[in-house]
Amino acid sequence: MKAILLVALGGALGSVARYKLSAYVMQHALDWRFPLGTFTVNVVGCLAAGILAGLAEKHAMFSADTRVLLFAGLLGGFTTFSAFGLETMHLLKRGDVAVAATNVVLSVLAGLAALWIGMASIPARA
Repeated sequence: MKAILLVALGGALGSVARYKLSAYVMQHALDWRFPLGTFTVNVVGCLAAGILAGLAEKHAMFSADTRVLLFAGLLGGFTTFSAFGLETMHLLKRGDVAVAATNVVLSVLAGLAALWIGMASIPARA
């Protein structure tokens, strides 16, 4: 139960941070056709995940509870793209280049396909 509360707390904070950062970026990029708000959130999330993972791995800095709060909660609420990036980087560090590439390609293609299927499955309003 404690882990669930930590994830919920971190997720709430991460979601609010994602909303605020994305809105801020989009206010300053009104003429852009590129989804700069989401892009910025994804890159910042990956940077934060890299820093936190580096601290956790190289300095044993976080307790198990803190890791749940930060990784599953805060970063999970901020962007799951950071988890995708972190997992792919671990695969690359392990030397599993083909698995990492497969993860990247399949995640993007399957995600877009699932999104299309989901949208197409909703009938138009009569």
